[in-house]
Amino acid sequence: MDNRLSVPGTSLSAEPPSGRRRSSRWLRRVLVTALAGGVVAGAVLTLLPGERRPESGRAAALPAAGPQARARTEARARAQALTAVTSGVPAALPQLTSLIGQQEERVRARPQDAKAWAVLGAAYVQRGSRTADAADYPRAERALRTSLQVRAERNTEALDGMAALALARRDFPAAKRYAEQALKAAPGRWSAYPPLIDAYDGLGDYEAARKNLDKLLGLRTGTAARPAVMARASAVYRDRGWREDAVAQLTDAAAAAQAPAEQAAYLAGLGRLAWERGDLDDALRHFEAALRLDRDQRAAQAGRGRTLAALGRPREAVAAYRAALAGEANPQDVLELGELYESLGQEADAEAQYEQLRTRVRRAVAGGVDEDLLIGRFEADHGDPWDAVERLQEEWRRQPGIEVADALGWALHRAGEDQEALTYATVATDKAKGGGVRSAPYTFHLGMIEGELERYGPARRHLQEALRINPHFSPLGVPEARRALTALGDVPEEPLPAEAP
Repeated sequence: MDNRLSVPGTSLSAEPPSGRRRSSRWLRRVLVTALAGGVVAGAVLTLLPGERRPESGRAAALPAAGPQARARTEARARAQALTAVTSGVPAALPQLTSLIGQQEERVRARPQDAKAWAVLGAAYVQRGSRTADAADYPRAERALRTSLQVRAERNTEALDGMAALALARRDFPAAKRYAEQALKAAPGRWSAYPPLIDAYDGLGDYEAARKNLDKLLGLRTGTAARPAVMARASAVYRDRGWREDAVAQLTDAAAAAQAPAEQAAYLAGLGRLAWERGDLDDALRHFEAALRLDRDQRAAQAGRGRTLAALGRPREAVAAYRAALAGEANPQDVLELGELYESLGQEADAEAQYEQLRTRVRRAVAGGVDEDLLIGRFEADHGDPWDAVERLQEEWRRQPGIEVADALGWALHRAGEDQEALTYATVATDKAKGGGVRSAPYTFHLGMIEGELERYGPARRHLQEALRINPHFSPLGVPEARRALTALGDVPEEPLPAEAP
């Protein structure tokens, strides 16, 4: 069986690539050329129907839309959001809000409409994920469970929504269970595979994730689904350390996406990939391109802040982070801004951010989100390492993914248990055990643990590798890595062999 998705000019496969990819697809060329010239937003928008460029560089004077035109526009926006939500692809926040209002009216008028309840629940999940407002998750759960009560058999829309909700809450066992149920109910549906792959990743079952990606790539999908499929392939390739293939697939996804919000999400993902390999200019271009398409793209706002800080532009970095943190905020972004303040010597501002982090985490937990991974990371570096160890050990027992392995290893190191820490740090970085992703923080953690165990050669090698992967990976970690390397000194000379008598 050929586990590939038929796309003109290229092929997708979860098998290792043979040689360097040379795709000549015009969409990728358009996007890459536009990025190199710094005009990606304009170039991407030319791929969308219905857009016109103002003449002579002046803004075109448009007549005010009447009530009927506005109603048609709003209806079209809701239809776009409905398609996006039911397909599991990103939708614009205003469209999501409009769709939620429409679905709330529909379920009030037709409380036995299982599909309407499922769409409402899925829209709540996506809005909660986009805004980091976990208060939407209990609403989503009520809507989705109501849908399943109304129609229990073959209710794939509600099962998809429950899988997405579990992923948003970092409950990978539940996500796997619901995604498998959805797939069993309708084996040919492509949209059941992405959440199942994410669930396997979170559970540390990378072989199962790869096999399900193969199955996904073997399905025939419509044009609208292809960008999402390519984005999922990119994520798996990134986790396996295949950087060039991850970038290639996500570039294609961004160029072929059907709407600005979807395109912006993929561009933000490209910015993340550029950041992880230490290419600051490329990361900044992608993040800013994403924001030109969708100002509500918070991952791009936070990524822009992270990149500006690394470029030595702290005021702009703080402003970018604050834009990402407006209203509700992703607790991870709150932690990053606190650590940026700490690196700048602004202790009071850092502590204020850490206090805000505690508040945000409490709200997220109240919404059913498992935040033990984030709490463990925070406590290991800024609080009680033993509290971090206890939390992360329980997290590892429940869902042993690479992120948890790295965090638990680092917490054990901070608690002084370096021999045990080495076991988990090795899991996080050993390709044979699933840790294929090239991560500067993970490699840094491994090097620091090895240094404490007086394994000076491997420690030096891994600390140097972390700085090669991304010399800007953390405002606090990078200086610590450089200090540790200085303390280790140069590589000692090998002793000369003894002369024969």
